[in-house]
Amino acid sequence: MIKYQTLLYYCYSRIEDAEQFASNHLQFCKSLNLVGRIIVADEGLNGTVSGTVESCKIYMDTLHADPRFSKIDFKIDDVEEPSFIKMHCRYKAEIVHSGLRDPGIINPEKKTGIHLEPADFVKMKDDQDVVIVDVRSNYEHAIGRFRNAVTFDIENFRDFPAMINELAQYKDKKIVTYCTGGIKCEKASALLLHEGFENVYQLHGGIIKYGKEAGGEDFEGKCYVFDNRVAVDVNKVNPVVISTCRNCGEHTTKMINCANPECNEHFTQCDACGEKLDGACSEICRVHPRKREYDGTGYYVKVPQPVNKKKLKLSQV
Repeated sequence: MIKYQTLLYYCYSRIEDAEQFASNHLQFCKSLNLVGRIIVADEGLNGTVSGTVESCKIYMDTLHADPRFSKIDFKIDDVEEPSFIKMHCRYKAEIVHSGLRDPGIINPEKKTGIHLEPADFVKMKDDQDVVIVDVRSNYEHAIGRFRNAVTFDIENFRDFPAMINELAQYKDKKIVTYCTGGIKCEKASALLLHEGFENVYQLHGGIIKYGKEAGGEDFEGKCYVFDNRVAVDVNKVNPVVISTCRNCGEHTTKMINCANPECNEHFTQCDACGEKLDGACSEICRVHPRKREYDGTGYYVKVPQPVNKKKLKLSQV
Protein backbone atom coordinates (compact mmCIF):
# COMPACT_ATOMS: atom_id res chain seq x y z
CA MET A 1 0.00 0.00 0.00
CA ILE A 2 1.34 3.42 -1.01
CA LYS A 3 1.84 5.61 2.05
CA TYR A 4 3.79 8.60 0.73
CA GLN A 5 4.20 10.63 -2.42
CA THR A 6 6.62 13.27 -3.66
CA LEU A 7 5.32 16.05 -5.91
CA LEU A 8 7.50 18.02 -8.31
CA TYR A 9 6.01 21.11 -9.95
CA TYR A 10 6.47 24.68 -11.12
CA CYS A 11 4.27 27.45 -12.42
CA TYR A 12 5.07 30.78 -14.04
CA SER A 13 2.14 32.93 -12.92
CA ARG A 14 2.25 36.41 -11.41
CA ILE A 15 1.83 36.49 -7.61
CA GLU A 16 0.97 39.77 -5.94
CA ASP A 17 2.63 40.27 -2.55
CA ALA A 18 4.61 37.08 -3.11
CA GLU A 19 6.58 37.47 0.12
CA GLN A 20 3.40 37.32 2.21
CA PHE A 21 2.13 34.47 0.04
CA ALA A 22 5.29 32.49 0.89
CA SER A 23 4.70 32.96 4.61
CA ASN A 24 1.07 31.89 4.37
CA HIS A 25 1.89 28.96 2.09
CA LEU A 26 4.47 27.67 4.54
CA GLN A 27 1.84 27.50 7.27
CA PHE A 28 -0.57 25.76 4.89
CA CYS A 29 2.04 23.11 4.06
CA LYS A 30 2.84 22.59 7.73
CA SER A 31 -0.87 22.14 8.49
CA LEU A 32 -0.80 19.17 6.08
CA ASN A 33 2.41 17.83 7.64
CA LEU A 34 4.17 18.16 4.31
CA VAL A 35 7.94 18.41 4.02
CA GLY A 36 9.87 19.83 1.11
CA ARG A 37 11.28 22.92 -0.51
CA ILE A 38 9.26 25.64 -2.27
CA ILE A 39 10.54 28.83 -3.84
CA VAL A 40 8.06 31.67 -4.25
CA ALA A 41 8.79 34.71 -6.41
CA ASP A 42 6.77 37.43 -8.07
CA GLU A 43 6.93 35.31 -11.24
CA GLY A 44 5.47 32.10 -9.73
CA LEU A 45 6.16 28.89 -7.81
CA ASN A 46 8.79 26.16 -7.91
CA GLY A 47 8.41 23.29 -5.50
CA THR A 48 9.00 19.74 -4.41
CA VAL A 49 6.88 18.55 -1.50
CA SER A 50 6.42 15.16 0.11
CA GLY A 51 3.87 13.64 2.46
CA THR A 52 1.03 11.17 2.79
CA VAL A 53 -1.11 10.40 -0.23
CA GLU A 54 -4.04 12.18 1.43
CA SER A 55 -2.06 15.32 2.22
CA CYS A 56 -0.60 15.46 -1.28
CA LYS A 57 -4.07 15.22 -2.81
CA ILE A 58 -5.35 18.09 -0.65
CA TYR A 59 -2.30 20.12 -1.63
CA MET A 60 -2.76 19.53 -5.35
CA ASP A 61 -6.51 20.14 -5.22
CA THR A 62 -5.99 23.41 -3.33
CA LEU A 63 -3.46 24.76 -5.82
CA HIS A 64 -5.53 23.69 -8.81
CA ALA A 65 -8.54 25.51 -7.33
CA ASP A 66 -6.57 28.77 -7.47
CA PRO A 67 -6.89 30.29 -10.99
CA ARG A 68 -3.24 31.34 -10.87
CA PHE A 69 -2.10 27.74 -10.48
CA SER A 70 -4.87 25.78 -12.22
CA LYS A 71 -2.54 24.59 -15.01
CA ILE A 72 0.18 23.14 -12.78
CA ASP A 73 1.36 19.77 -14.08
CA PHE A 74 2.33 17.80 -10.98
CA LYS A 75 4.89 15.02 -11.44
CA ILE A 76 3.98 12.40 -8.81
CA ASP A 77 6.31 9.75 -7.41
CA ASP A 78 5.25 7.05 -4.98
CA VAL A 79 7.93 6.79 -2.28
CA GLU A 80 8.53 4.59 0.75
CA GLU A 81 9.26 7.55 3.02
CA PRO A 82 9.11 11.36 2.76
CA SER A 83 11.86 12.77 0.53
CA PHE A 84 12.72 15.64 2.87
CA ILE A 85 13.22 16.16 6.59
CA LYS A 86 11.78 19.67 6.99
CA MET A 87 9.44 22.07 5.23
CA HIS A 88 10.88 25.25 3.69
CA CYS A 89 8.97 27.86 1.71
CA ARG A 90 11.01 30.94 0.86
CA TYR A 91 10.56 34.11 -1.13
CA LYS A 92 13.29 34.81 -3.69
CA ALA A 93 13.85 37.04 -6.71
CA GLU A 94 13.34 34.14 -9.15
CA ILE A 95 11.85 30.66 -8.92
CA VAL A 96 14.96 29.35 -10.65
CA HIS A 97 18.15 31.38 -10.33
CA SER A 98 19.12 32.54 -13.81
CA GLY A 99 19.88 36.25 -13.49
CA LEU A 100 17.24 36.84 -16.19
CA ARG A 101 14.96 38.98 -14.07
CA ASP A 102 13.70 41.55 -16.58
CA PRO A 103 10.22 40.35 -17.68
CA GLY A 104 10.46 42.80 -20.56
CA ILE A 105 13.23 40.61 -22.01
CA ILE A 106 12.52 37.10 -20.68
CA ASN A 107 8.96 36.21 -19.73
CA PRO A 108 7.97 32.53 -20.13
CA GLU A 109 4.30 33.46 -19.67
CA LYS A 110 4.45 35.40 -22.95
CA LYS A 111 7.18 33.78 -25.05
CA THR A 112 9.01 30.49 -24.63
CA GLY A 113 10.01 27.42 -26.63
CA ILE A 114 7.34 25.15 -28.11
CA HIS A 115 6.30 22.50 -25.57
CA LEU A 116 7.00 18.97 -26.77
CA GLU A 117 5.05 16.22 -25.05
CA PRO A 118 7.09 13.06 -24.35
CA ALA A 119 5.53 11.15 -27.27
CA ASP A 120 6.46 13.96 -29.67
CA PHE A 121 9.98 14.13 -28.23
CA VAL A 122 10.43 10.42 -29.01
CA LYS A 123 9.55 11.09 -32.65
CA MET A 124 11.93 14.06 -32.96
CA LYS A 125 14.97 13.19 -30.86
CA ASP A 126 16.84 11.19 -33.52
CA ASP A 127 16.18 13.50 -36.49
CA GLN A 128 19.30 14.80 -38.23
CA ASP A 129 18.17 18.42 -37.97
CA VAL A 130 17.50 18.22 -34.21
CA VAL A 131 19.98 19.14 -31.46
CA ILE A 132 19.15 18.04 -27.91
CA VAL A 133 20.45 20.53 -25.33
CA ASP A 134 20.82 19.79 -21.61
CA VAL A 135 20.51 23.05 -19.65
CA ARG A 136 21.34 21.51 -16.25
CA SER A 137 24.50 21.78 -14.16
CA ASN A 138 27.55 19.55 -14.64
CA TYR A 139 26.91 17.40 -11.56
CA GLU A 140 23.39 16.70 -12.83
CA HIS A 141 24.27 15.58 -16.35
CA ALA A 142 27.33 13.70 -15.03
CA ILE A 143 25.03 11.09 -13.53
CA GLY A 144 22.49 10.97 -16.37
CA ARG A 145 21.64 12.60 -19.71
CA PHE A 146 20.05 11.91 -23.08
CA ARG A 147 22.24 10.11 -25.56
CA ASN A 148 24.14 12.56 -27.81
CA ALA A 149 22.90 15.59 -25.87
CA VAL A 150 24.89 18.82 -25.85
CA THR A 151 25.96 19.56 -22.27
CA PHE A 152 27.73 22.49 -20.60
CA ASP A 153 30.36 22.68 -17.88
CA ILE A 154 28.32 24.93 -15.59
CA GLU A 155 27.87 24.80 -11.83
CA ASN A 156 24.53 26.64 -11.76
CA PHE A 157 21.78 27.53 -14.20
CA ARG A 158 22.74 31.19 -13.84
CA ASP A 159 25.87 30.29 -15.85
CA PHE A 160 23.78 29.14 -18.83
CA PRO A 161 23.31 32.56 -20.51
CA ALA A 162 27.09 32.85 -20.93
CA MET A 163 27.12 29.56 -22.86
CA ILE A 164 24.74 30.67 -25.62
CA ASN A 165 27.62 31.30 -28.04
CA GLU A 166 28.50 27.61 -27.92
CA LEU A 167 25.16 26.89 -29.58
CA ALA A 168 25.65 29.41 -32.42
CA GLN A 169 26.76 26.60 -34.75
CA TYR A 170 23.30 25.06 -34.42
CA LYS A 171 21.23 28.14 -35.31
CA ASP A 172 19.92 26.47 -38.46
CA LYS A 173 18.81 23.38 -36.48
CA LYS A 174 15.82 22.60 -34.30
CA ILE A 175 16.95 23.12 -30.70
CA VAL A 176 15.21 20.96 -28.09
CA THR A 177 16.05 21.88 -24.49
CA TYR A 178 15.44 19.68 -21.48
CA CYS A 179 15.95 19.66 -17.71
CA THR A 180 14.64 17.75 -14.69
CA GLY A 181 11.04 18.97 -14.55
CA GLY A 182 10.82 21.70 -17.20
CA ILE A 183 11.30 24.88 -15.21
CA LYS A 184 14.80 25.76 -16.44
CA CYS A 185 13.81 25.11 -20.06
CA GLU A 186 11.07 27.73 -19.87
CA LYS A 187 13.70 30.44 -19.41
CA ALA A 188 16.47 28.77 -21.41
CA SER A 189 14.29 28.41 -24.49
CA ALA A 190 12.94 31.95 -24.04
CA LEU A 191 16.52 33.22 -23.94
CA LEU A 192 17.41 31.30 -27.10
CA LEU A 193 14.47 32.88 -28.91
CA HIS A 194 15.56 36.30 -27.66
CA GLU A 195 19.07 35.62 -29.02
CA GLY A 196 17.77 34.91 -32.51
CA PHE A 197 17.32 31.13 -32.54
CA GLU A 198 14.13 30.44 -34.49
CA ASN A 199 13.24 26.76 -34.04
CA VAL A 200 13.29 26.28 -30.28
CA TYR A 201 11.48 23.54 -28.36
CA GLN A 202 11.43 22.21 -24.82
CA LEU A 203 10.61 18.81 -23.36
CA HIS A 204 7.40 19.51 -21.47
CA GLY A 205 7.59 18.19 -17.92
CA GLY A 206 11.27 17.41 -18.31
CA ILE A 207 13.06 14.13 -17.76
CA ILE A 208 10.69 13.05 -14.99
CA LYS A 209 7.55 13.25 -17.13
CA TYR A 210 9.38 11.66 -20.06
CA GLY A 211 10.25 8.66 -17.90
CA LYS A 212 6.68 8.25 -16.72
CA GLU A 213 4.97 8.68 -20.09
CA ALA A 214 7.54 7.42 -22.62
CA GLY A 215 9.53 4.90 -20.61
CA GLY A 216 12.68 7.03 -20.57
CA GLU A 217 14.10 5.57 -23.79
CA ASP A 218 17.67 6.77 -24.56
CA PHE A 219 18.06 8.61 -21.27
CA GLU A 220 21.36 7.20 -20.07
CA GLY A 221 22.01 6.94 -16.35
CA LYS A 222 19.83 8.33 -13.57
CA CYS A 223 18.06 11.64 -13.13
CA TYR A 224 19.42 13.90 -10.40
CA VAL A 225 16.73 15.26 -8.07
CA PHE A 226 16.96 17.90 -5.37
CA ASP A 227 15.78 15.89 -2.39
CA ASN A 228 16.99 13.05 -0.17
CA ARG A 229 16.67 10.50 -3.00
CA VAL A 230 19.51 12.32 -4.89
CA ALA A 231 18.91 10.35 -8.11
CA VAL A 232 16.01 8.33 -9.54
CA ASP A 233 15.59 5.75 -12.30
CA VAL A 234 14.02 7.01 -15.52
CA ASN A 235 14.77 4.56 -18.32
CA LYS A 236 12.70 1.36 -18.42
CA VAL A 237 13.49 0.64 -22.08
CA ASN A 238 17.28 0.57 -22.56
CA PRO A 239 18.88 1.60 -19.22
CA VAL A 240 22.64 2.00 -18.81
CA VAL A 241 24.95 3.44 -16.15
CA ILE A 242 27.24 6.22 -17.40
CA SER A 243 28.58 7.82 -14.22
CA THR A 244 31.87 6.63 -12.75
CA CYS A 245 33.52 6.73 -9.36
CA ARG A 246 35.77 9.76 -9.06
CA ASN A 247 38.40 7.74 -7.22
CA CYS A 248 38.66 4.41 -9.07
CA GLY A 249 36.73 4.90 -12.32
CA GLU A 250 34.27 2.04 -11.77
CA HIS A 251 30.70 2.63 -12.88
CA THR A 252 28.42 3.79 -10.06
CA THR A 253 25.28 5.86 -9.67
CA LYS A 254 25.94 6.79 -6.05
CA MET A 255 26.39 10.51 -5.52
CA ILE A 256 27.51 11.94 -2.19
CA ASN A 257 28.89 15.07 -0.57
CA CYS A 258 32.46 14.97 0.67
CA ALA A 259 32.55 14.27 4.41
CA ASN A 260 34.88 17.23 4.88
CA PRO A 261 32.47 20.17 5.37
CA GLU A 262 35.09 22.65 4.17
CA CYS A 263 35.14 20.80 0.84
CA ASN A 264 31.59 19.40 0.64
CA GLU A 265 32.09 18.58 -3.05
CA HIS A 266 29.19 16.80 -4.74
CA PHE A 267 30.56 13.79 -6.64
CA THR A 268 30.06 10.13 -7.55
CA GLN A 269 31.80 7.50 -5.46
CA CYS A 270 31.40 3.71 -5.34
CA ASP A 271 30.77 1.92 -2.03
CA ALA A 272 34.27 0.42 -1.97
CA CYS A 273 35.98 3.82 -2.25
CA GLY A 274 33.45 5.31 0.14
CA GLU A 275 34.49 2.74 2.75
CA LYS A 276 38.19 3.21 2.01
CA LEU A 277 38.08 7.02 2.18
CA ASP A 278 35.32 7.15 4.81
CA GLY A 279 33.08 9.28 2.57
CA ALA A 280 35.79 11.78 1.64
CA CYS A 281 36.77 12.74 -1.90
CA SER A 282 40.49 12.42 -1.19
CA GLU A 283 43.01 11.35 1.41
CA ILE A 284 43.49 15.01 2.37
CA CYS A 285 39.80 15.36 3.15
CA ARG A 286 39.70 11.96 4.90
CA VAL A 287 42.16 13.15 7.56
CA HIS A 288 40.72 16.65 7.88
CA PRO A 289 40.08 17.50 11.56
CA ARG A 290 36.51 18.64 10.84
CA LYS A 291 35.52 15.60 8.80
CA ARG A 292 31.94 14.51 9.48
CA GLU A 293 30.98 10.97 10.44
CA TYR A 294 30.17 8.97 7.30
CA ASP A 295 27.10 6.71 7.59
CA GLY A 296 27.25 5.34 4.05
CA THR A 297 24.76 7.80 2.55
CA GLY A 298 26.94 10.87 2.06
CA TYR A 299 23.96 13.03 2.99
CA TYR A 300 24.40 15.54 5.80
CA VAL A 301 21.67 17.52 7.50
CA LYS A 302 22.50 21.18 7.89
CA VAL A 303 23.13 21.98 11.54
CA PRO A 304 21.90 25.44 12.61
CA GLN A 305 24.81 27.63 13.64
CA PRO A 306 24.67 29.70 16.84
CA VAL A 307 23.78 33.34 16.35
CA ASN A 308 26.77 35.67 16.47
CA LYS A 309 25.21 38.25 18.80
CA LYS A 310 28.18 40.60 18.58
CA LYS A 311 28.00 40.66 14.77
CA LEU A 312 24.21 41.10 14.92
CA LYS A 313 24.51 44.13 17.21
CA LEU A 314 27.08 45.73 14.91
CA SER A 315 24.78 45.25 11.88
CA GLN A 316 21.96 47.00 13.74
CA VAL A 317 24.03 50.08 14.60
